[in-house]
Amino acid sequence: MIMKHIANSIKLRRKELKITQTQLAAIAGISVNTIYKLERNQSNPSIEIIEKLLDTLGLTINIVTKNN
Repeated sequence: MIMKHIANSIKLRRKELKITQTQLAAIAGISVNTIYKLERNQSNPSIEIIEKLLDTLGLTINIVTKNN
């Protein structure tokens, strides 16, 4: 459940910033496929990948999990 919430927060923030999955992947240094699967709840990426994405998007775990 928490992973779904984190993935949704990442997707929403990416869209707020008006950047594509490809752009986010390039900035964060991860694959587009990883972001694609994460946003569709088709994978459980490592904490390192989650941290990279959150940092890139200016989010923190506290903000992401605030509503749980």
